[in-house]
Amino acid sequence: MQLTSRQHDLLHRWLPGATVERDLSWGVVGTTVLRLRGSDGTPYIVKAGDANDHHLVRELAAHRQWVDILASTRHAPRLVHGDDEAKLLITEYLPGELVEGTDHEWSLGTYRQAGQLLARFHGQHAVLDDGAFERHQKESALAWLGRPHRIADDAVAVLTKEVEQWRARPAVVVPTHGDWQPRNWLIHKNDVRIIDFGRADLRPPHTDFGRLAVQQFRTMPSLEAAFLEGYGADPRQPDAWLRLRLQEAIGTAAWAHKVGDESFEQQGHRMIAEVLADLT
Repeated sequence: MQLTSRQHDLLHRWLPGATVERDLSWGVVGTTVLRLRGSDGTPYIVKAGDANDHHLVRELAAHRQWVDILASTRHAPRLVHGDDEAKLLITEYLPGELVEGTDHEWSLGTYRQAGQLLARFHGQHAVLDDGAFERHQKESALAWLGRPHRIADDAVAVLTKEVEQWRARPAVVVPTHGDWQPRNWLIHKNDVRIIDFGRADLRPPHTDFGRLAVQQFRTMPSLEAAFLEGYGADPRQPDAWLRLRLQEAIGTAAWAHKVGDESFEQQGHRMIAEVLADLT
């Protein structure tokens, strides 16, 4: 359990007498995730970021602005305490098992519910940006191409040429989760719940379809149909969708190489190959 002295002090102030029940940290990024039991028996989830963490402040902002639309019906955890400067938050503990790796990951009902919940989350707010999202998308793709990776040189040349042609168009942006997929879904008595809002931000709606499209939808297309039935419409427009696929393919391959996740890196290279096939 790696917490700073400031994080320890706040934790003891907020939950005096609490005990650690389980360390749920992933170990890939510098975020500590703990399940605690309060002195009165109430369970909590604690997240603490290290000096390099970029997600805790975003997760706190998401809880304060957007998550309540799901938390109010116990489809997401409720924020209990948080401190931006200390990069520390405490949420209520929601019972349930992770959908990923269970039979629920391949259940049409899971995806129908997940689509409904995403529609609620997206539908609470919308605004037209000034091209900021697409500028960031372009800058992000080029930045990852400029960092160490194992993308083939000929692929880099094609990808760079394509990205450099992108223009920053205004886009309608909504509250998005940023990692909407079964590893961030819980199932409890056949009820889907959503966790981990550390990548939440204002983005176009189609961006929350990206992870599913290259994983579960690709393996079992009927899941996509069920998800769209729950969501109510398909927000993916061909040009914008291609740009997202390209950005995420590059980012996946380069980020996974950076952290040493070889299986995820291979997924990134597969995504690049599929995008390149659509470009030619």
